[in-house]
Amino acid sequence: MREAARGQGARGEFIRLLSEAVGAVASAHPVRVAVDGPPAAGKTTLADELAVALRGQGREVIRATVDDFLVPRAQRYRRGRYSAEGCYFDAHDRAALCRVLLDPLGPGGDRRFQPSVYDSDTDTALSPPAMTAPADAVLVFDGVFLLRPELLDRWDLRIFVSVPFEETVVRARVRRTASAGSAADVERSWRDRYIPAQQLYFAAARPAEHADVIVYNEELQRPSWEVRPQ
Repeated sequence: MREAARGQGARGEFIRLLSEAVGAVASAHPVRVAVDGPPAAGKTTLADELAVALRGQGREVIRATVDDFLVPRAQRYRRGRYSAEGCYFDAHDRAALCRVLLDPLGPGGDRRFQPSVYDSDTDTALSPPAMTAPADAVLVFDGVFLLRPELLDRWDLRIFVSVPFEETVVRARVRRTASAGSAADVERSWRDRYIPAQQLYFAAARPAEHADVIVYNEELQRPSWEVRPQ
């Protein structure tokens, strides 16, 4: 069995290596890339950078996020605003994610997809017109809980962004916006909802064990990584 390749270096070099890993995936359908990890780990930034690199190589990229596959707030918070169980079990419409995006882009799919089903600003459902992806497109999808069992086999490359939980709290405080509430609200959200939900996820799904690439993203400009043979 081949051992995992490990490294550390400048962020730009890592993004280049990651785009090469995407290019190495042999597939007759669009390559579906998951960028998973805790809130404030740096998933969105990493996914955006990867999308730019892939487009620079001439690939068509579908950029989507799990935040556009949330369920309405009343359902999301039915166990309470700070419930970890609610965050893990109730927050996302995984059936819709598979039905309108992951399965159409997967084996046997017709490649007609929708990139979203929910508008968080208005708390309403969306039904954008279906688009057709070319067979050599790449879906770069970021979000939490992407490597849970019911989604695991729907990804062609699985990236897990690892950051200590305490570091995510620090980042959440720094990036707090008016819509996120007070600093105390942000702190409580992380301590009572998001971190315990991630602990549930780690115990139930062991996401890092299923990742093809683990990014240790505590040092943003010099991440370290582990690439496992597929």
